[in-house]
Amino acid sequence: MPPADFLDNYWQKHPLLIRGAFAGFQLPLQADDLAGLACEEMALSRIVLRDPEKDRWEARQGPFAESDFGKLPTDHWTLLVQDVDKWDPDVAALLNPFRFLPSWRIDDVMVSYAEDGGGVGAHVDQYDVFLLQGQGRRCWAIDIDPDAPKDFRDDVELRLLRHFTSSHEWLLEPGDMLYLPPGIAHEGMAKGAGMTFSIGMRAPAESELLLDLAEHVAEQLPDELRYQDPDLRPAPTPGEIDESALNRLSASLGPASQLLPRDALAEWFGCFITRYRSAQFAAPPKRRRSRTQLLNALASGATFVRHPWTRFAWVRRRGGATLFASGTTYRCTLSMARWLCSERIQHLKTPPDEAAQDVLLALINDGHLALRRGSTG
Repeated sequence: MPPADFLDNYWQKHPLLIRGAFAGFQLPLQADDLAGLACEEMALSRIVLRDPEKDRWEARQGPFAESDFGKLPTDHWTLLVQDVDKWDPDVAALLNPFRFLPSWRIDDVMVSYAEDGGGVGAHVDQYDVFLLQGQGRRCWAIDIDPDAPKDFRDDVELRLLRHFTSSHEWLLEPGDMLYLPPGIAHEGMAKGAGMTFSIGMRAPAESELLLDLAEHVAEQLPDELRYQDPDLRPAPTPGEIDESALNRLSASLGPASQLLPRDALAEWFGCFITRYRSAQFAAPPKRRRSRTQLLNALASGATFVRHPWTRFAWVRRRGGATLFASGTTYRCTLSMARWLCSERIQHLKTPPDEAAQDVLLALINDGHLALRRGSTG
């Protein structure tokens, strides 16, 4: 297939199985070589083990000692080593047929050796990958349903899919290759001992790109350029980030302010401006307060004391306000936001309703408010 046809019809569109992609494939390294590399301090390696009867998974991070491999079971485990092309020129030569792709898009060649039943479970990669079978056989199952659930299991440290139903399955032999575009759920399982070479593409997340770009732009700006408010008027209510402040913020950030909707920009700024510039923070109490303890304390005249390192601010929201406390957000009423921001020590004259109790308990248990016995009047 001409490279242009592959890019037009399959690249980031559809999976493609290529039988005999590497005819007469010769292994560029042996399993013992891979295990030796996994023992190197600078190599990125891990071993994934599965207990098929209990459906339990375990991931061990390298570097490994030679004796670690002698303690492994006879089956259902996989050794994975990333960036093998940087360590072995013969593995790096596998990249030559992929020169029709921009070289800066190619991330690495990851090599995995698996005993029978070995694999890393059903998962989703957010980048293009070519799965070249180098030794032995491996069964690959994929699910091309775009509406298939993508939630992860919470009982394993690996990002494994909670639900996976295959729509296609293939058994790959040496020289066969499977291309998968980003977002395709898949699972590979070794049929006997085998080795797979994964040629993965680099696909940075937009958040990663934006963060690096923002840091780059920020490095170019002189320190004298700062948030300014020469048109500031007396604050009608304590702690409010009002429309005038948001307008000045947008003007200060220029086009960057258009990256977020107005509400999201206000929420980001509220979190940012309430995080104190030093590393100090309000630590949660050792024991969480209950609703009953809160009400009993208020009934005995307790007052609320704001943690000295907590900074409050708030913005108006439909149906109420968003309160910011040291970079954390809480939804509350306008009156409660004003009240919390007005003084460091507060006394409630009337019992709070359930919604207000929830906010107060959250602020107490997050360490931003403390209850002091006895009324201050």
